[in-house]
Amino acid sequence: MSTSTPFHNVLSWVLIVISELIGPYNYVPTEWICITFVTLFAINTVLHLFQSWKFRMWWLIPTVVVAGILEIIGWSTRLWSSISPTLLTPFEIQLVATILAPTPFLAANFVILGKIIIQLGPQYSRLSPKFYTLVFCAFDVVCLIIQAVGGAYATNEFNQHQNPDKGGNITLVGVTIQSCAMVLYILCAGEFLLRFLNDMPIRKTSTPWNRVRWLVLGLVIQTTCLFIRSVYRTIELSNGWNGPIISNEVYFNVFDGAMMTIAFFAFNAFHPGFFFKNDHRVSSNGEA
Repeated sequence: MSTSTPFHNVLSWVLIVISELIGPYNYVPTEWICITFVTLFAINTVLHLFQSWKFRMWWLIPTVVVAGILEIIGWSTRLWSSISPTLLTPFEIQLVATILAPTPFLAANFVILGKIIIQLGPQYSRLSPKFYTLVFCAFDVVCLIIQAVGGAYATNEFNQHQNPDKGGNITLVGVTIQSCAMVLYILCAGEFLLRFLNDMPIRKTSTPWNRVRWLVLGLVIQTTCLFIRSVYRTIELSNGWNGPIISNEVYFNVFDGAMMTIAFFAFNAFHPGFFFKNDHRVSSNGEA
């Protein structure tokens, strides 16, 4: 026997109307904030492209530059949503773009760790620099695939007006694996630095520690921001698409947008090109 009443029917109808008016975000993205992040990421991406050319570090283009382009796409479509908040298309694009953007950026940090190990002394590393790079980048590729599949699945469910939790759960698996990989990366990098600082080598390294330490500081800032963002995304997705975290714009702006912005500009300020002056020569000779 149905327990529905006219009041419940009206209430359900009102909730549906409100949901359609607000849109899939459960809020309307703030226009000026979206414009700010689009501008910052655009400036930053152009700067990274210039630095990649200046220092001949072409591997930064498929990593950091691509990450910047994804952030620009993500925040541009959020800007679109601020104008047309009920449209699904910009919501779906920003969902996939902002979830995937940190993955290639993180891959660049993995590569830099390997280069730092080569410069300061592989004898302080538990594994070879090349092995570190291969393992962590493999983790990154797996996470990228899982998150892409989850994002595509979720957008398909949105288009069919179905519950997108299945796609969200798949994406959550990818983000969780990425968080675990970051923890392992932090532990490995931390162990290497502790071993190096507590037992300084007699022979001089090709790049003195007083220079490399600034690059390490940059990595610490970037990794901290990426880890905070990863934890936020994990909590956000675990609460579902209508949860209190994903429905709060301030959380997204602070723990995703701001964290990625700081990480990108920290990479500019502590760019590996400033410390590995002969990086392109080393690579072309096939050494180190």
